[in-house]
Amino acid sequence: MIQRRTALVVPFLAGLLPSAWALPAKRLIFPRDAGSHNDFATEWWYLTGYANVAAAQGLRTAALGFQVTFFRRRVASTQGLSSRLAAKHLLFAHAAVTDVAGNTLWHDQRIARWSGEPAGSNPADTASASQADTGVQLRDWSLQRQGSDLQALIPAGDFSLSLIFKATQPVLLQGNNGLSRKGPEEKQASYYYSLPQMQVRGSIALQGKAHALEAGSTAWLDHEWSQEVMHPLAVGWDWIGINLLDGSALTAFQLRTREGQALWDGGSFRSAAGVRTAFSRGDVMFSPVRFWRSPLSQAIYPVEWMVRTPANTYTVRAVVDNQELDSRSSTGAIYWEGLSEVWDNQGVLVGRGYLEMTGYAGALRL
Repeated sequence: MIQRRTALVVPFLAGLLPSAWALPAKRLIFPRDAGSHNDFATEWWYLTGYANVAAAQGLRTAALGFQVTFFRRRVASTQGLSSRLAAKHLLFAHAAVTDVAGNTLWHDQRIARWSGEPAGSNPADTASASQADTGVQLRDWSLQRQGSDLQALIPAGDFSLSLIFKATQPVLLQGNNGLSRKGPEEKQASYYYSLPQMQVRGSIALQGKAHALEAGSTAWLDHEWSQEVMHPLAVGWDWIGINLLDGSALTAFQLRTREGQALWDGGSFRSAAGVRTAFSRGDVMFSPVRFWRSPLSQAIYPVEWMVRTPANTYTVRAVVDNQELDSRSSTGAIYWEGLSEVWDNQGVLVGRGYLEMTGYAGALRL
């Protein structure tokens, strides 16, 4: 969402990007728009999910959360260089697994340079992104189209992911038919679509022990690209992407000022029958309920929210408080992103998905 992962890029890239302009409304075309948009400053492919796996005693299922994100960042200062060694783009990747029963978050990250040439054509490249369809490679990590499905292969340090994602619903266009406003000025916008309610199969290994995913495992895909998103007064954001148990999908976000006030908000709701409602500025309100202090960063995060939307008012609760990610060795930021449960105002569990909170460990700067 929210071009949220935009501001998670390394601080030294600030000042290397071209001035942004207002993005025009356009029709997204697939599979082309599932691929990389190299003329844009920032882009990412973001998968989150809830995995049912067999519990240790084999008598019931256990829950794992997972997150895989590939970022592309265009380096404006190198675009005119003719050398094939020029790093015209930087690719980053984050992956994480939340072990709910173990109350543990596993996290890893990668960074590599890319000339912008097609995969395999430049021996200097250690990463690439297809412009024809989803196809991102960062050394031994990858997210690729396999027929009509997506495959993520993430061999990380203490965990690994081998997952296949199958769409069960049409593309969900965010904002105004795919053009999503993120601030008071028109240039603060992105092209943005989602694929909620994806079926996922495969396995997740933790410290060498593989866990096969069982029925009921679901995922959410976001793909977003833009030139600029953060207004100068914005220091971070809060965002949710939720697969509701009845088959509907909820997106909600706010960008915050230093004082904690909402500078901008938005999102969408699509019913199980496919009826989409795009939220307007002022439609969404995030109200914190419970807080958690990180022992690493000392940042204080709201790990339970009351989120009001035109669709309903929901309580969003982290399943594990400590889902803070330290990505300073790749994208230069500390942020919170993790598996959460969603309850309605009658106290009934109605969905699961991911909550992301940035700007709490320090204001984000592009």
